[in-house]
Amino acid sequence: MVTMPSNSNLRLGGRILADQLRIQGVDTIFCVPGESYLGLLDGLYDHRDAIRVIVTRHEGGAANMADAYAKLTGRPGVCAVTRGPGATNASNGIHTAFQDSTPMIVLIGQVARSARDREAFQEIEYRDMFAPMAKWVGEIGSAERIPEYVSRAFHVAQSGRPGPVILALPEDILLEPAQAGDAPRAVAARAAPPPALMARLRELLAAAERPMVIAGGATWDAGAARRLQDFAEANDLPVAVSFRAQDRFDNRHDHYAGHAGIGFDPKLKARLQNSDLLIVAGARLGEMTTQGYTLLDIPSPRQTLIHVHPDPNEIGRVHAPALGINAGMPEFAACLASLEPVQPGRWAAWRAEAHGEYLDFIRPTPMHGDVNLAEVVAHLSQVLPDDAIIANGSGNNTVWLHRFFQYKAFGTQVAATSGSMGYGVPAAVAAGLVHPDRTVICVNGDGCFLMLGQELATAVQYGSAPIIIVVNNSMLATIRMHQERRFSGRVIATELVNPDFPGLARAYGAHGERVRRTDEFPAAFERARVSGKPAVIEIIVDPESLNPRETITDLRQAARSA
Repeated sequence: MVTMPSNSNLRLGGRILADQLRIQGVDTIFCVPGESYLGLLDGLYDHRDAIRVIVTRHEGGAANMADAYAKLTGRPGVCAVTRGPGATNASNGIHTAFQDSTPMIVLIGQVARSARDREAFQEIEYRDMFAPMAKWVGEIGSAERIPEYVSRAFHVAQSGRPGPVILALPEDILLEPAQAGDAPRAVAARAAPPPALMARLRELLAAAERPMVIAGGATWDAGAARRLQDFAEANDLPVAVSFRAQDRFDNRHDHYAGHAGIGFDPKLKARLQNSDLLIVAGARLGEMTTQGYTLLDIPSPRQTLIHVHPDPNEIGRVHAPALGINAGMPEFAACLASLEPVQPGRWAAWRAEAHGEYLDFIRPTPMHGDVNLAEVVAHLSQVLPDDAIIANGSGNNTVWLHRFFQYKAFGTQVAATSGSMGYGVPAAVAAGLVHPDRTVICVNGDGCFLMLGQELATAVQYGSAPIIIVVNNSMLATIRMHQERRFSGRVIATELVNPDFPGLARAYGAHGERVRRTDEFPAAFERARVSGKPAVIEIIVDPESLNPRETITDLRQAARSA
């Protein structure tokens, strides 16, 4: 048994670490406990009234919950996992945080210093393992340096382009007594646009005939989103959003032009390509938003490109801009507010046409079978509160969600731009913990749900009550779609045999429903809502419809005629 030294100026390493987390404002840690960081768990015991320790059922769940927590709060999400298998399981959520530019602190147990470099039990060199998917990977070498390492971790995770930071914790350090001064709370460092560059932005806008804005990426807050809307109104600009950034702009607003991501409206793509000025605020212009890097010419776009991003290394990485501005989104949006508007009305028709095309695109489309997902999603869009949080994982089911749901407020979309399967359920559980007073909806495919669906047990244990929709077509539809496009009719490895999803929900202590027809959904949803429990609504859909545009038959006919 490890005891606290009698000298009151000394603390065990685990307590020092727990104290630093509290100083940094941490109020929730998602974890799967392990013997490699028992010292930290003991240190957290003394902060149990201030820091919630949420025990998840898989380290991937813990990391994805930390990512969702950060997206919803703007503060770093924290997860703690044990060495070896715990770290490898958590890598899924770490990769998501890296691609999504989410601030995250990942605390990983490590073998004792005396056993390092011997391939000890569950030993991994984390600097090598996580270097491609983390902003920084550190390993603490002594207990007295814990405050220094934690301070650096929180500064790095939040500053510039945010991202995950890994801290490896040799288990003996957490049990080592040391005298260490506490570090102050980290404040994120972000650049602000120089006045000269903002003046140049206005000059380029004033010279344009067909301008467009694409908003997305990280570092946004509600104030920045509101100022962007004010700027768009003052200058009569159409605004599109990047992949899974639909909550950056009220989708009902008459300046909203649509979503540049999965299920891209061809008319929006054409409008972006035909624009003569693109102001890209925060988005990386990655593969999904640019439709496989086909939206803009590389390296020199035909459009005048203004690229604003919190990471200077992202500007000019693929597309050379006419004007690059290194800035966080709150800082950039504050400067937008001070710009004198350009002459109004010059592109009013251009803006109105863009919004009209968006409204046409979100009208529900027909679907094979007795359930029309477009109508289900449209119903949710109509009845949910404006501040309802929508979480989703990956798969073709998300195409209906992204197309037919209208996001109405900042902080209502929680989704992984990495396209990670299994993200939705952990994210929804975290959302219910962060905002217990708000409605939380989670949309998954059957394959996606079963990746990390066991986190439903975590929801029941801690009182999170998301309503989880499982779109069941008994297959991995995205892969089946690509399979039919490239190897038509040669179906292999994409069919699924599923459990009784409502029965599984009830086994966890949650509410369960099954929907077989479109008109059954509203009542089933209402029963789930008033249950007060986490809920699973299974929706049985016809596998013929792969997405709102294509069926299996369509793809096979196209293959035969090719």
